[in-house]
Amino acid sequence: MTVKQLHIRWLWTTVLAFAAFAVLVFLDGRLKSVTGFGTVDLQKVATAQDFANILAHWYAPTVAVLAGFNLGFDFLFMPLYALSFFYSGLIVRERYTPNRGFPRRAMQFVAAIPLAGAVADAIENGLETQVLVSGSTNDSLANLAFTATNAKMLCFYIGLALLAGAIVARLAPRKSEDDFA
Repeated sequence: MTVKQLHIRWLWTTVLAFAAFAVLVFLDGRLKSVTGFGTVDLQKVATAQDFANILAHWYAPTVAVLAGFNLGFDFLFMPLYALSFFYSGLIVRERYTPNRGFPRRAMQFVAAIPLAGAVADAIENGLETQVLVSGSTNDSLANLAFTATNAKMLCFYIGLALLAGAIVARLAPRKSEDDFA
């Protein structure tokens, strides 16, 4: 992939990720305004009883459909933000570590962290859905979902830092070789 192709992919995935995020925020806001709980609230609980409490508020069929749609739509958001952040990391790598060596390999590793975050997000959603659908009273399953949420959020914050770095790399003027003489 050329640098130009990288920048185009980064731009598209970033714009689409922001659009998907806006849709998720809007839909989750509607769900929360109707029931007092949004799907984001699932990320803040670590016990089966807390899940049961949220599910009790989502019992109406139209509300349950909206909650299910939000959880499902998140699966569209996951690859978009993961690729946006990954491409951000590659842009940062190309700009600030152009030469072979450990710094470039380390930056390549850091760029892949958001991909792991998307996997953790998928695991989180799967576990949350399992707890909600099965009516599980098993706190360990709810705690696993909470742990996956924490792993996802760490990777997501690293991705946001990469996105900020990519924006700086794209906007900051390049210094020519003559500037260093």
